[in-house]
Amino acid sequence: MAPCASAEEAPAQVLRHMVLLKFKDDATAAQVREIEVAFCRLPSATGVIHNLEWGTNVSPESLDQGYTHCFFLTFKNEADRDAYLPHPAHKEFGALLGPVLDKVLVIDYWTKP
Repeated sequence: MAPCASAEEAPAQVLRHMVLLKFKDDATAAQVREIEVAFCRLPSATGVIHNLEWGTNVSPESLDQGYTHCFFLTFKNEADRDAYLPHPAHKEFGALLGPVLDKVLVIDYWTKP
């Protein structure tokens, strides 16, 4: 399989942590916004997230299975990811998310050039 970037363009590998959220049907817009804001606070609250990108589904393919939000976290290494998972700020976020969450899908992977 050919790489997606040439060796001279290839960045150092980083660990990606992708989180897809599907909210309960009765979750209000205000509750969803509260989750968005709280998720965006996690990098400063934990100190181990190198980068965070997020957005809502805009695909015309109708293959989203109800997932509406994607949060894309970057960690420099496994130690940072492993420190994030049990971090009190992450646990507090999970407690806030729980009542409005229908489903979550999480995938971690190392980037490849």
